Amino acid sequence: MLRQHRLPAPRPLPLHMAVLTLTWMVSRAALPLSSAVSPSWRPDLREAAANLQQNLQNLGASPEAFARAVEAEAFRRLEAFAAGAVAFNHARPHRPAEPSVAWAEGTTRLLDYGRGGGGIPLLVVPSLVNRAYVLDLTGRRSLMRWLARRGFRPFLVDWGAPGEAERAFTLTDYIAGRLDRALDAVLAATGRPVGLVGYCMGGMLALPLAQRRPAAVAAFAALATPWDFHAVDAGRRRVLQALAPGVRRVVEDQGLMPVDVLQAMFASLDPYQTPRKFQAFAGWDKRSARAKAFVAVETWLNDGVPLAGPVAVEALLGWYLDNTPARGEWLVAGRPVRPAEVRCPSLVVVPGRDIIVPPDSALALAKALPGADCRVLDGGHVGMVVGSRAIEELYRPLASWLRHAAAASPVPGKGFAVRNNIRIV
Repeated sequence: MLRQHRLPAPRPLPLHMAVLTLTWMVSRAALPLSSAVSPSWRPDLREAAANLQQNLQNLGASPEAFARAVEAEAFRRLEAFAAGAVAFNHARPHRPAEPSVAWAEGTTRLLDYGRGGGGIPLLVVPSLVNRAYVLDLTGRRSLMRWLARRGFRPFLVDWGAPGEAERAFTLTDYIAGRLDRALDAVLAATGRPVGLVGYCMGGMLALPLAQRRPAAVAAFAALATPWDFHAVDAGRRRVLQALAPGVRRVVEDQGLMPVDVLQAMFASLDPYQTPRKFQAFAGWDKRSARAKAFVAVETWLNDGVPLAGPVAVEALLGWYLDNTPARGEWLVAGRPVRPAEVRCPSLVVVPGRDIIVPPDSALALAKALPGADCRVLDGGHVGMVVGSRAIEELYRPLASWLRHAAAASPVPGKGFAVRNNIRIV
């Protein structure tokens, strides 16, 4: 089976409980300062405070009644979150049977979703941070199985958690080592160049492979893949800059970047997103389709893996702080990673509501790849591959593009328009 673990979730659970509890405590402490004339209000908040006061007066609410309402709402949110978390941890998602393993080395495996088929071979590369089965989540929400049913021969890289050998791995070890040999295994099994598809960080891992192995890669597609790491809110970089010494200490002490530390970093992008999701889940019919889909997605989200220490430093500090990819300073096996050197047809798919990989960061890759096709979706980072509209918005267009690209057609399918040297699908 794809390696899947059930731990108390959402992870890190103490952090999410602390966010809600702290919000409750701060709300109580701030009530005496709710007057619009209070000198404690920042100038940019005075108008909002005045509006709040006016609304309370219009309702005829006394300060005591307002305080009781705040207290009740804070408790309701905390209670709903706890109920959602308990219900989630009693649920069990149903996973499809795993396909055969075509190749393995260390903790890395190559899963063959089209065994014996003669269709266009695809090598699909997920992130090192999350488990590969997001691309094979359920029988109905599986990019891999959908492509296999439509005549492709998809292979999925399952990185697994770092073992003793992988703890010292750099990105070069993963790309010029494991991924290079996984590509060789696909070539040996199929006898023809592959379509290379990378999701999230997997796109960053696949890009140097397309550059290094031009004869073996017929087409390259990057899904929600970052490139310009400074095309984000400057506040995020300042937070990571402050955390950088701690990141180095954790790596030095443990040799890995633990899952809960990574999860806390993701949670910091929107501290209330997870509490909101689980508060809503608490009120759903747990037998409903949306509840089952929620359990499947959240199980994957909370089933992360640690990062090898050198990879954590290279990615979190080199990519995010120094922006080495966009600056042309990221090296794999001593060679700069340059999208301009990728000669095969390329596609960049950008979720327009992605908070993990901001659209501008992914669009930078589309601009850097020669003549890249670009598809902008009205979706989020995870929803693009497992959401209710994923088949129509991603699966079908991706399959169509891969067929045209693999056929080496000089003219892509209908629906392409040229804009700033990027064909917008």
